[in-house]
Amino acid sequence: MNAERGTMNPDPKPRGRGFSFIIHHSSFRVSKSRGFTLLELMIVISVIIILAVIVMPQYLRTVQQAREATLRDDLFQMRKVVDQYAADKGKLPQSLEDLVSAGYLREVPIDPMTEGRDWNVEMGQDPLSADGGQGVTDVHSSSSEVGADGRPYNQW
Repeated sequence: MNAERGTMNPDPKPRGRGFSFIIHHSSFRVSKSRGFTLLELMIVISVIIILAVIVMPQYLRTVQQAREATLRDDLFQMRKVVDQYAADKGKLPQSLEDLVSAGYLREVPIDPMTEGRDWNVEMGQDPLSADGGQGVTDVHSSSSEVGADGRPYNQW
């Protein structure tokens, strides 16, 4: 029973039967700030920079390999479609747009190296034409950059 108030409130802090240690605040300095020191921030920033330097070249190589794989596939598909068009129609197409209008392609793909629809179309003698006409015989990229294999993309 609490004699001062005359109520029967239990003690808010039950006391156990263990050892208790008293720590004097004068022997330990407790910092109340919860931020980071300048040294800690510099270490974290340095680690992030080191990781970025290690990872960035591999990322750029992976992106370049993906673009080259896309270019190879696009060239293969367009060359295959030119051959199919020639076999079906008995003549070579006059442009890549002829392949789209005839339903062989949905649309002319974007060159992954130049990021445009600016393919170099190689025109040549149509061997299927009786009157000696010309048509699309090959397709190349418009980019003059050099690929991982040492050849310029416009020679692939």
